[in-house]
Amino acid sequence: MSAVDLSALRRPNDRLLRRRVVNRGMELLAWFAAAVAVAILGIVVWSVAKRGASELNLDLLTKAQVPFAIGNVKQGLANAFAGSLVIVGFATAMALPMGILVAIYVNEFAGRAVRRGVGLTLDVLNGVPAIVIGIFVFGLLVVGHGQSGGAGSFALAVLMLPLVARATIEVLALVPDTLREASLGLGVPRWRTTLGIVLPQTIGGIVTGAVLAVARVAGETAPLLFTSSVGVSNGAAWNPAHALQTVPVAIFELSESPSPDDHARAWAAAFVLLLFILFASLSARWLATRSRRKIQRAAR
Repeated sequence: MSAVDLSALRRPNDRLLRRRVVNRGMELLAWFAAAVAVAILGIVVWSVAKRGASELNLDLLTKAQVPFAIGNVKQGLANAFAGSLVIVGFATAMALPMGILVAIYVNEFAGRAVRRGVGLTLDVLNGVPAIVIGIFVFGLLVVGHGQSGGAGSFALAVLMLPLVARATIEVLALVPDTLREASLGLGVPRWRTTLGIVLPQTIGGIVTGAVLAVARVAGETAPLLFTSSVGVSNGAAWNPAHALQTVPVAIFELSESPSPDDHARAWAAAFVLLLFILFASLSARWLATRSRRKIQRAAR
């Protein structure tokens, strides 16, 4: 066999070897990037926990802030946690049904042009900075009326809406068309097919989107500075008609204080908020996996 024939036989092997080397190199690079991301998260959690460990106690959740306190007065952030619970709760109550209705219309009833337009609108709204939403709500609801927990809830609801709608659209698209066709073939109206057949298959995915949206807005500070940060009560308040203290705003204010004790409380509150976001994200991932398996079983 000639030398030209031998070189022609070697070329495929050389290409295969080069592809394997490149593939293994990219795998190692991906593993390295993942390890760096996990390491950064671990460093953030450890540093926040270390700095706030001195104030991680029951008083943080049960005692309210005492501005300009004299002497060794036990303080906490009960009012901030209560305000965050009220504001985020009302924001979820506003954004969740609206986002689900938008997703149902876009995925089940709208035409292709409307679907693309609404999808683009949701993407743009999802990319709007939180401070811009805060200024918008400030001019819409706060000017002439004063700050309130309700205005803060509305600002957070605007931030949550595209997240809930997008997540619901994606999970509705996973439902097999055979389920819809079988129901429509039996003479069931389209709206009843959507409510009785399609929507129950996506409950897990909808809850996943809601949990991710809550985790997204729980740490927002900028919108609340414009809508619910002036004239807050020192005690635990629950009335959304009044301005309410929140955990992100409390962290911001305590970090500006010259007192080391206030700094420690800010770090402790940040650690509690970080734990909540981690727990919410893990719960959303578990719910998403469960919902995907449920849809796959229904498709069989």
